[in-house]
Amino acid sequence: MKKIFFLLVCIFLSISVKPQSYIGAWERYDTSEEGEKLKSVVIFADGYQVITTYNADTGKFIYTNGGTWKSEGDTMTEKVEFDTRNPERVGSEISFKLTINDSIISIVGDDMDMKRIDSGNPGKLQGAWLMSGRFRDGEEQLRDTSGPRKTMKILSGTRFQWIAYNTETKQFMGTGGGTYTTIDGKYTENIEFFSRDDSKVGLHLSFDFNLVDSNWHHKGFSSKGDPIHEIWSLRENDYE
Repeated sequence: MKKIFFLLVCIFLSISVKPQSYIGAWERYDTSEEGEKLKSVVIFADGYQVITTYNADTGKFIYTNGGTWKSEGDTMTEKVEFDTRNPERVGSEISFKLTINDSIISIVGDDMDMKRIDSGNPGKLQGAWLMSGRFRDGEEQLRDTSGPRKTMKILSGTRFQWIAYNTETKQFMGTGGGTYTTIDGKYTENIEFFSRDDSKVGLHLSFDFNLVDSNWHHKGFSSKGDPIHEIWSLRENDYE
């Protein structure tokens, strides 16, 4: 009986001290000085993150930044790869302390609480992906993903965002995002913001998807109506 009690105590303690995971999506609502309702969403994948703010009613894009991240204890360190408000920060590292529980994440010393949206489920494409190729006229054309110019797509279990940028020139080319589903081989995006064209907000785009040798094949029609067949490769966590 004592052994059983001791075992139960050990199990309880192991569960209670299990660290909370940042992986997934988080959100926060604010009001601008002009009275606009703003929505901020952060997506954490393994080693990569993005945070974006946009008008919750119209989808008008306001700001995004992101890059790589790692945590030690309650301290998170981010290496900036893109920042639309302060591009000079690209390449720099910033560290700050966080508190986290199952439903709220907070930056210590800053009035910024974010509520968990999901923990990386149920979508089948959770992670950070890099555009690594496409098919043109039936022929596969691969691209080098190690260069400074990147198109990255970060997905939680329910949220997605793509970002095009260059870490060498610190140039930002565009972004878009919202919610997504993966059901019966169909990947469907519901666009909530699009930096290049607000008129795309509200579109629902459905694509065929499948995983081939761990690469994500993405086939359908773009927001402009052009046929696409893209290849995305899961980005490894290489934050040193």
